[in-house]
Amino acid sequence: MPDSAPPPILVGTRGSELALVQATATEALLASAFPEREIIRQVIKTTGDRRTDVSLNEVAKSEGTFDKGVFIKEIEEALDAGEIDIAVHSLKDLPTVLQDRFVLAAVLERAPVRDALIMREPGGLMALPVGARVGTSSVRRAKQMEWLRPDVVISDLRGNVPTRLRKLAEADTYDAILLAEAGLVRLGFIPAVATAEVEEIDGISGLFVTRLPESEFYPAAGQGAIGLEVRATDSLSRVFAESIGHSDTWLRITAEREFLRLLDGGCHTPVGVFSAIEDGVIRLHARVFPDAGGTPRSGEATGTDPFTLALELFNSLS
Repeated sequence: MPDSAPPPILVGTRGSELALVQATATEALLASAFPEREIIRQVIKTTGDRRTDVSLNEVAKSEGTFDKGVFIKEIEEALDAGEIDIAVHSLKDLPTVLQDRFVLAAVLERAPVRDALIMREPGGLMALPVGARVGTSSVRRAKQMEWLRPDVVISDLRGNVPTRLRKLAEADTYDAILLAEAGLVRLGFIPAVATAEVEEIDGISGLFVTRLPESEFYPAAGQGAIGLEVRATDSLSRVFAESIGHSDTWLRITAEREFLRLLDGGCHTPVGVFSAIEDGVIRLHARVFPDAGGTPRSGEATGTDPFTLALELFNSLS
């Protein structure tokens, strides 16, 4: 008798357009690495997906969790229950320290890490008029914008990427919005590499994009990376995840997330951190904002071991 087929790999994801694109990329890599295994997707609706009527902070308070924990709670419950084997996340949605029964097993090759400013007129950050209304749900983006442009007004903005773009294009509620460059690239709204000095959003007329240099507008730890979470006791799923992981991205995000851990920070902390790696040497930069606003502390460090590097960066803050 022929051998029975091995069990499938069960992949869990949120249902937003961006989450599904990230799940598709993960599944393609798994299918290539393990062609004998069927890949089955489970789409899980999270609290954050259901509650788009109020700010992330208010949703988190009602759920008794941190801000972006509302995007992973139900996925981790499915992972815990064995309903999925690998959870696919936007890495910046994951807390710095996971519960003991879960582990971040791997990350895929990183997309661009920058933030992007989308406006109705080209020009970028300094072209925003005094009193411009800028939409974001990120405390980090809000704090940086208030620091760089204290004359603008920050307004809460919820919804997935296409929804946020339509809100900007179709109403006068916002003059500009802030989004991750990685999401815009993965959804096909902009190319991976800029092809023109003035860029427009593909498919939505009248919206212009400025990719903000990470050295000026610091991104979130893990921004642009897709994280693969598994049960700590599930060694086989960990092998699956690790086999499609990207080593340089892993070194960079390990340094970034360890720095956040040393700060005792998480997804809700107003801190920007970015890294670069060349020939195994990592450069790490950070900007940490006080909760009450004002001038941030900043620092930088260079090294090869991500944990030592994160500690050096932490100690360099001034």
